Amino acid sequence: METTQRITTLFLDIGGVLLSDGWDRNARKSAAQKFDINHQEMEERHWINFETYELGKISLDTYLKSVVFYEKRRFTEDDFRQVMFSASRPYPKMLTLFKALKEKYSLKIAAVSNEGRELNEYRIRKFRLDDIIDSFISSSFVHLRKPDMDIFQMAMDIVQSPASEILYIENQPIFIQNAEQIGIRSILHHNYKGTLDELTRFGLEPLSSDCAMLTEEITLIT
Repeated sequence: METTQRITTLFLDIGGVLLSDGWDRNARKSAAQKFDINHQEMEERHWINFETYELGKISLDTYLKSVVFYEKRRFTEDDFRQVMFSASRPYPKMLTLFKALKEKYSLKIAAVSNEGRELNEYRIRKFRLDDIIDSFISSSFVHLRKPDMDIFQMAMDIVQSPASEILYIENQPIFIQNAEQIGIRSILHHNYKGTLDELTRFGLEPLSSDCAMLTEEITLIT
């Protein structure tokens, strides 16, 4: 076990840990090919707009008007949104793992993630993330975006847990390093097995029977 300090709270990233990234480079390339859009031009416009979208300062409609619908298209905004949303995929074993841990240890779980509002709301509903997660400290909700250190302080204020009782699971090293600067212990997520082993070191280990039962339940949902 890593430490005798009890973990009461988990901070989880969403994209890359619980689900696929919502609107990553591969998804954008695939959408550009499907709709016959100049990919390079779309990428340039994406990078100009996306941080502002993730901060909740513009809507998805505004983002799309700037990135895709700045000229007349042969498809509708709804067509494009459906393709954007369909790029999200669940990681059932990870969802199962954290649901089992929450139930076994009565953990508080908060998502600390960079997500645009409409994509985030869709992903919460589609994959029933609120069955596992108690609080969503999403960039578009709180108008703070990782790596801004204030988002971690806000998350601690919301869940009312000290840094010493929090474990953060994230797949981006820079965000891990920032959280650790304020005393939050972390696991850099690479894959299910590695994260399960690391969780065990922190004294968090689900029962195999719980995981088997929950895997079947979550697979049916997703």
